[in-house]
Amino acid sequence: MSIQRRVYRLTAGDINNLRLETDPLPVPGPGEVTVAVRAIGLNFADVFAIWGLYSATPQGEFTPGLEYAGEIIATGEGVDPQRKGQRVMGVTRFGAYTTHLNIGQEYVIPVPAAWSDAEAAGYLVQGLTAYYALKNLGDMQPGATVLVHSAAGGVGTQAVRLAKNMGAGVCIGSVGDRAKEDYCRSIGYDHVLVRDNAFAEKLDAMLGERKLDVILECIGGEVLQIGYDRLGPMGRMVVYGSARYAQANDKPNKLKLIWKYLRRPKIDPQAMIENNKGLLGFNLIYLYDRASLMHQLLSEMGQFDLAAPHVGARFSFEQLPDAVRQFRNGKTLGKVVVEV
Repeated sequence: MSIQRRVYRLTAGDINNLRLETDPLPVPGPGEVTVAVRAIGLNFADVFAIWGLYSATPQGEFTPGLEYAGEIIATGEGVDPQRKGQRVMGVTRFGAYTTHLNIGQEYVIPVPAAWSDAEAAGYLVQGLTAYYALKNLGDMQPGATVLVHSAAGGVGTQAVRLAKNMGAGVCIGSVGDRAKEDYCRSIGYDHVLVRDNAFAEKLDAMLGERKLDVILECIGGEVLQIGYDRLGPMGRMVVYGSARYAQANDKPNKLKLIWKYLRRPKIDPQAMIENNKGLLGFNLIYLYDRASLMHQLLSEMGQFDLAAPHVGARFSFEQLPDAVRQFRNGKTLGKVVVEV
């Protein structure tokens, strides 16, 4: 028997296109569970998908959202019925902006007993992004000097915790707002730099004779070039976002986006050989298509016994469009969560 759910839908292009509807959700299919969503985690990929600028955005009408936490209320054929009632956190290839959803059981994992639903909704995307970038792509070694941009955000918070647990020598965080410096120091960053007009000079003064070993890059533009130029031999930059394209508008100014796109850094592959440094790109959707790898990474992360994610702002389900607007403006600390 189907249940009635509330769900946000839109055709990409404008946050104002988000509308809240009610419709029936069918019973879970084979291998699926039905999750009553209690909390939804917001990500920059949501913003770009809503604008229609994310390459993986579905065509036509769709429901945004990549991660959530809640409770399994029904199980499909082939799923242990004892999973009903289990608190879980999960990832989905869009569709999380809802009160209920059906999902393959391999995409939900139990929530640690001490974590709230809001905390659980901020773990998977940020944790997997930070760990995969540091370990698998960044090949971070003990003693490494690591630079993490947007250090006060969800990925930045998990990245410094993971890097320290993995033996990083020096963790440098960059922020766009001086008000975030104290928070970054409180979660473990050794140095915090504001990305202002003097960012390059401040980074040079702080590094001295050292070079960067790993950079987690999510800003783009001049900031990307500054970091890349300071990578040492065998250094790696992992690019997983481009926040410089974010705007304080409900729909994007396409002329400004084109101007920024045309002015993006152009890295010469031949120079990469000469300088012995690497540049890698990462899209979390890749892990969604490889569930076994996702579980392997989560198992490896479990050895570090990480603290619960920091929830910096909470909104009600009815306030979801406003939550996206506040998150988009980059003024929050840690994770922005919508509670259902």
